[in-house]
Amino acid sequence: MSPSRPRKISPYIYRLDPTDRMRVPGLIFADEDLIMDMEDDVFRQLSNVASLPGIVSAAMAMPDAHLGYGFPIGGVGAFDPDRGGVVSAGGVGFDIACGVRTLLTGISRQQLETHKKTLADLLFQNIPAGLGTKKGLKLSDKEMERMLAEGALWAVRKGYGDKADLEKIEEEGSAAGADPSEVSDKARKRLDKEMGSLGSGNHYLEIQIVSDIYDPDAADVYGLRKDDAVITIHCGSRGLGHQVATEFIRLMVEESARQKIHLPDRDLACAPLLSSTGQRYLGAMKAAFNCAVANRQIIAHLARETFLSVFPDAKTRQLYDVCHNTCREEEHEIDGRTMKLFIHRKGATRAFGPGHPLLPPAYRDVGQPVIIGGSMGTHSYILAGTSDGMKLSFGSACHGAGRIMSRKQALKKYPGRQVIEQLQRKDIEVRGHSFKGLAEEAPEAYKDVDKVAEVSSQSGLARKVARLDPAICVKG
Repeated sequence: MSPSRPRKISPYIYRLDPTDRMRVPGLIFADEDLIMDMEDDVFRQLSNVASLPGIVSAAMAMPDAHLGYGFPIGGVGAFDPDRGGVVSAGGVGFDIACGVRTLLTGISRQQLETHKKTLADLLFQNIPAGLGTKKGLKLSDKEMERMLAEGALWAVRKGYGDKADLEKIEEEGSAAGADPSEVSDKARKRLDKEMGSLGSGNHYLEIQIVSDIYDPDAADVYGLRKDDAVITIHCGSRGLGHQVATEFIRLMVEESARQKIHLPDRDLACAPLLSSTGQRYLGAMKAAFNCAVANRQIIAHLARETFLSVFPDAKTRQLYDVCHNTCREEEHEIDGRTMKLFIHRKGATRAFGPGHPLLPPAYRDVGQPVIIGGSMGTHSYILAGTSDGMKLSFGSACHGAGRIMSRKQALKKYPGRQVIEQLQRKDIEVRGHSFKGLAEEAPEAYKDVDKVAEVSSQSGLARKVARLDPAICVKG
């Protein structure tokens, strides 16, 4: 399908008018610079998403959107099960429930500087990371089953963190309807000795400094203070989630053919939400969600212990944990009517506005914290969900900076040693398990996260609350 060119309909929204088989328009949240940086294939993929059965309102791309697998990364689509709506494993992504968690510490920039190198070394030693690392936990069959069923609740019961953390995790850290029986033995084996590990690629653990406050009231509610250090963790469901996606994409190719669903792209293989295949995938995906949040719960516990070994007076409270590769059943208002829809967010973050009943009571007046990860050496952001965003994008916002350069291109252009030297000149302590991994994640391989955050705020998706600057970065 050849997409139309997006046309500007407001300062920060572009529209792809329906053509060919598109059932709804495409909407892209961007400014002129970001829209110019997006590959034409992003518009093609968005048009393809807009052609899927049961899609409601519009197929959407967040300001960090770039080419993905079927869905663009940064893509959002809402599907009505009563109108033949579908679920697509490619529309959720391979790293199911990959997400970001931020912890407050109460330690100032000045205090951190006195022990920064020591802390960086200890975090590198204590947090398992790297491609195929086997330094994580090995779970028995019984513990694997419980973890897949209970998520972060299982991790807390095993002594990793405490119950207060659960309130500040989406779905309170345990997805209802998870079905461990739909997670294959092969998927479980891919998690062998990987539980509680960061992995590789764009995953990281950072110690960051709150450098700017944009919304003092929301920052106060969230517990963010200028010049304080925070701990931020970005990782997902490791090999288990990848295997779940791989297996169900294969099943969905067959299901799409049986249901006579036209696929403009094989990578958009899907199944009706109410079909057996669709329900089986949702059960497996929720189990993988539980794996991801349990994984972050364990890593957060290890990071806390390490931080407290250097700064015994730290108060390591959890700010929030958000996911950005999911499909969830949610209630949204469409044309004055409340509807139950399944929202795909691939490389996009849930961003519920003030008053939403699923938010922790402490945050209900200001909206959900939205954690926007930057790349090594660049800023990250804390935003807050808005009432406007609930109407604009089904309560969704961007998840990071978004790539503008492939890993292969970055590897050729930015040697790992050069990346380390560049970050050290910025007074950032970086620890990595491979020069290749560092090169692939060079800051220049990503969009300008400041612009992404600004467009998110100006468009009404989520408002800026605080900016975070990296001080320590641990990579796989």
